[in-house]
Amino acid sequence: MRLYSYLFLGIISMGVLSSCEKYLDVELQNQMSLDEVFNKRQTTEAYLAQVYGFLPNENDMISGEGGMVPLSDEALFSWLAVPWININNGSWGPTTGDYHIWDHNYRGINQATIFMNNVDKNVELNQQSKDVMKAEARFLRAYFYFCLLRRYGPVFIWGDRDADILISPDSVDRHPLAVNVDFIVSEFDKSIAVLPAQITDQAWLGRVTKGAAMAAKAELLLYMARPLFNGAQLYQGMRNRKGELLFPQTSDPNKWELAAKAAKDLIDLNQYTLYENKTETDPFRKAIKSYMGVYFDKWNSEIIWARWVNDGFAYNVRAAPPRVVKDGYGGFAPSLKLVDTYPMAASGRFPVTGYESNGTPIIDSKSGYVETGFTENFIHPLDNFAPIKAHNSVVGRDARFYASILANGMYWINTFHGQKPVTFYTGGTSSYTQTGDCVKSGYLWRRMSDPTNDIEEGKWGQFSWPYYRLAEIYLDYAEACNEKPNRDETEALTYINLIRRRSGLNDLEVAYPEVIGNQELLRELIRKERMVELAFEGHRYHDLRTWMLAEKEMNEPYYTRNLTSTSYEGSWSRTSSIFPGNRVFQPKHYFFPIHQDQLSEMRNITQNYGW
Repeated sequence: MRLYSYLFLGIISMGVLSSCEKYLDVELQNQMSLDEVFNKRQTTEAYLAQVYGFLPNENDMISGEGGMVPLSDEALFSWLAVPWININNGSWGPTTGDYHIWDHNYRGINQATIFMNNVDKNVELNQQSKDVMKAEARFLRAYFYFCLLRRYGPVFIWGDRDADILISPDSVDRHPLAVNVDFIVSEFDKSIAVLPAQITDQAWLGRVTKGAAMAAKAELLLYMARPLFNGAQLYQGMRNRKGELLFPQTSDPNKWELAAKAAKDLIDLNQYTLYENKTETDPFRKAIKSYMGVYFDKWNSEIIWARWVNDGFAYNVRAAPPRVVKDGYGGFAPSLKLVDTYPMAASGRFPVTGYESNGTPIIDSKSGYVETGFTENFIHPLDNFAPIKAHNSVVGRDARFYASILANGMYWINTFHGQKPVTFYTGGTSSYTQTGDCVKSGYLWRRMSDPTNDIEEGKWGQFSWPYYRLAEIYLDYAEACNEKPNRDETEALTYINLIRRRSGLNDLEVAYPEVIGNQELLRELIRKERMVELAFEGHRYHDLRTWMLAEKEMNEPYYTRNLTSTSYEGSWSRTSSIFPGNRVFQPKHYFFPIHQDQLSEMRNITQNYGW
């Protein structure tokens, strides 16, 4: 499908279009003309709803945008015949179709433009309503461009122009990064000026607001300040067919100032607060439930913009232990590296500072972490079930660990059908079997699985899936404050500590007195906090790329616990033999290649480095 064709408005009557032009259809009701569609309030609102339908589905971790989770080092999903395997082992290229969004997003851009150019025809809506709906479509169009930019680097920006049927596909090429960013930021700003601060009608929750557009702008500017988009040596001299440089040739540290301001502007709305559980009295259990509640308390105070998932089956069945519950696929598993990253509750320090060449963790002696041995009669601080023999590595971790990680030897998260121990070693209750439907890392992900749901009775639950939440903005702001030329360590620590306190941790400068005046250490600690706080929310893959750390962090064996052992005690050693091959990340992988379909139809479009 040609990019230029997506953007051609054309005549939409089905009687006029030939079959090869089906991508030009108005997808709402193909038998209606544009005038008919936009004449009525109901069909106009339905058309806008279809534009929303092009948003990425970030809770779909198999084939949707959520697939960025298993592409990163935070996860080790169990299945082998799935899209992320080829990408993780480096066996992919311009003809690989997985995770390509070019086609989809330009359709969304086209539909948003059609809406913007026609909504004023409506005679049943007042002008204020039309202005807000146009601002929504404008934001969505800019957001689709942002998603393309994040995946491919700079792309072709069409703007507001009506498409020209005579345009030649050979004339289409990518615009420089500055053109991309200026356009997207301008569109976000125009939307911010018009969008409402809140959605008051419960039926319309999930529509974009001023805060949502400000959050998207903050994320965009944060990425643009990071090394990948800010003077990376790898893209020096890369030009489009017109000879224009596609990327900045030098780093501009002032971009961190822009990122900090965008995040702080949103914070200063004072409209959002970190979610806090109001019923639990025990401080540590309250910290666990507060972190979990961001997903389970619908449209809570922390959420800036989210998708409400009405049926949690597709997600939660893959986070349930096979053979322990009636329906459990057991594939959504955290990596051992992610598990290692959660801080210790008492010291507040991150326990593992790195790894030896054989995968042995280098342990911070001040953290209080113990990698060997067992604790008898350990009781899970949230579930409070019968005592277990717990490996010392799972004892004394922070609240987010217990909210997120179902470790080998723990009980299933509720007792609707009795207390069910979950063990992943060979011969255990959820035994390692070498097939896809078994846990291979030694841990299962539980954060989005609500313990109040009886999944064995088909009650898979619902949850909010945030596109943006306040904790992310705090992390964005802290990072930018630490990096900007007028460095503000105090502000960075203030907002990191708000997140840590919600999880029951001490302040970062208490855990690490040596962080004061140490920009490099604070940078490292902010990145660790980000990995833990935003785990499995789709950020880690983009973070490693934009920090240009992916080559360091994602070229490694797949280390796991030794689940081939036939004993519980033996299954806690570390090994690289469970999951085949190594994770591979080469310099060319920082951006996806433009797919061969687009290359064949837009013969002069500039391909990404290395492809």
